[in-house]
Amino acid sequence: MTTVALAVAEGMLHFELSLAFEVFGSKPPSVPGPWYGLDICGEGAVRAGRFRLEPDHGLDRLPHADIVIVPGWDVDVDPPAALVGAVRAAHAAGARVASLCTGAFVLAEAGLLDGRRATTHWAHTRTLADRYPRVEVDPDVLYVDNGSVLTSAGKAAAMDLCLHLVRLDRGSAVANTVARRLVVPPHRDGGQAQFVTAPVPAPGDHPLADLLPWAIERLDRPLTVADLARRARMSPRNLGRHFRALTGTTPLQWLLAQRIRLAQELLETTGDGVDAIAAATGMGTATTLRRHFNRTVGVPPDTYRRTFRSRAADPPAAGAR
Repeated sequence: MTTVALAVAEGMLHFELSLAFEVFGSKPPSVPGPWYGLDICGEGAVRAGRFRLEPDHGLDRLPHADIVIVPGWDVDVDPPAALVGAVRAAHAAGARVASLCTGAFVLAEAGLLDGRRATTHWAHTRTLADRYPRVEVDPDVLYVDNGSVLTSAGKAAAMDLCLHLVRLDRGSAVANTVARRLVVPPHRDGGQAQFVTAPVPAPGDHPLADLLPWAIERLDRPLTVADLARRARMSPRNLGRHFRALTGTTPLQWLLAQRIRLAQELLETTGDGVDAIAAATGMGTATTLRRHFNRTVGVPPDTYRRTFRSRAADPPAAGAR
């Protein structure tokens, strides 16, 4: 069982805290085996917005967790020294430390973002960069994964980072199950733009509502922009405009992301060879799959499969550090 500690203090924002609690504190019924062990850690009762929290443990629990999550923070308030010190100690003990939204200010105060790329809510990226000049602030992305230190953009992007952590620990199939339970998109890449110029449409209430599931069911086929435009009954140029507004990317980039996501799931859940997976994902050849997979995921398909299966077969002991 992987242990997760939510670090709380006066000034925390309740939305991101609740979101992390829902992801790591509620095991989907269809997922076998143990789920995460979740603790709320703080120095006594704290208020998060209009809510009062009673922590399970003190902040001295953080160095014993596998993952420490710092929710959104009031950027006009200096984070308590006890919180900053506990987060720093947890990282030194080997925990992965992740901030949600403006929780990045706590990580920056702890020195964990010095010399690292990081992000936060777009409205506060300039403040973060000005206050902590040693941090390489990226104002555009949904989240940044530096391995042991992760940061997310604002609000809904916190969900993307939480699902990313689940995907790293338990694989794409489990992360997709969590996403379906919470009725959120299963995978938005960290590099996707966080600023969306158009309002988020309601399900079934946008021009691509029928096209996206249709395309996902046909990833084994060599779909082109012309094929998508024909199915959507619009010109390729108009299709591209709608894709950019809805997903923040182009039709072909979106298709590639879905093919990579499917390849990850097949590598995790089947014994199919790379050639078979290349055919099933519409990549054509193993060479093409390896090239795109390595560039997107950072490792070749065979290495990904070995790493995932090794991780799944040998989970860390509860509280081990």
